Amino acid sequence: MAGPLQGLVVSELAGLGPAPFAGMVLADLGARVIRVDRIGGGRLFPPSPNDILNRGRESIAVDLKAPGAVEVVHRLVAGSEALIEGFRPGVAERLGVGPAECLARNSALVYGRMTGWGQDGPMASMAGHDIDYIAVSGALHPVGTADDPIPPLNLVGDFGGGGMLLALGVVAAVLHARETGQGQVVDAAMVDGSALLTASHHGLMADGWWEPRRASNLLDGAAPFYTTYRTSDGNHVAVGALEPRFFSALLEGLELTPADVGPQNDRDRWPAMRDRFAERFATRTRDEWAAHFDGTDACVAPVLSLAEAPTHPHNLARETFREVDGAIQPGPAPRFSVTRPQLGRRPANPGDDTEAILVSLGYSKDEIGTLRSSGSVA
Repeated sequence: MAGPLQGLVVSELAGLGPAPFAGMVLADLGARVIRVDRIGGGRLFPPSPNDILNRGRESIAVDLKAPGAVEVVHRLVAGSEALIEGFRPGVAERLGVGPAECLARNSALVYGRMTGWGQDGPMASMAGHDIDYIAVSGALHPVGTADDPIPPLNLVGDFGGGGMLLALGVVAAVLHARETGQGQVVDAAMVDGSALLTASHHGLMADGWWEPRRASNLLDGAAPFYTTYRTSDGNHVAVGALEPRFFSALLEGLELTPADVGPQNDRDRWPAMRDRFAERFATRTRDEWAAHFDGTDACVAPVLSLAEAPTHPHNLARETFREVDGAIQPGPAPRFSVTRPQLGRRPANPGDDTEAILVSLGYSKDEIGTLRSSGSVA
């Protein structure tokens, strides 16, 4: 059985980063996602079978500035429940595939829009990237050393606060459209989404449990029992022993006593406690510590590289990563007990399915030839 979104048809105007991630998530969960690629570019990197964000989709290549190409997209929209795009505000409208035109062809359409700043607001027209959006949302400031914020890759804005929430928003709006027949626009902005990811921290701050200084809080690396330590081989382990019983298990595993390090939450003792923990962890390799703490509740785990993670026994047991045509990649998530998602096709090259898609849209052989000769499709 395919994933839980089987039967959902989504058109995706190809873009970069978070919008393709949303398309991947929807396709992973069983939706049929048809990617509309731009003839002659629009990608940061050349097409590749390892372009995992673009897995599981069909591809039609069009030039939206050429005659007849906009009509191709409108026909796609007429047979889709959702469309997603990641252009800057106003670009889709100028191309003739904005919400007004698409909803005119399909009043029940969910039109999902992915931007950094949103469709309105004083910064909406400005360029930016993940680091800028999470800077303004407040999500970047708490991450890093006491002296400097450090970008947490582009996970918080692009993928967590961006593409993931766009996918959720599209599914939510599709459920509404199926009940009411009414389509709508989903305005997913990375600045909004990354702000949402900080909800619990705002609650902690309101209760006086979070200080607006990096490396001074329970979850930002200040606590010696919630941080990383270098091991004898130059690798690291992660320690997350927050609760008292987990902290006790950590001390037991390190052959230390409360008298050696002081009370867990005595912040004045934290620097000395960190030194004792660092001294202990430096005596063995990362993997030796992982084996030592295996099966305990000390909340100690090896810090694995992207290359190492797929071979970890737990990830192997859960098939967290899959190999498709020689490419190791994360599998679909989350898990479903009945409608288990299956990885679809490898990433399509732009235009791999152009003719088949046009035929499914009702174009005749002669009409397809005309579109090709005019450069509208490829």
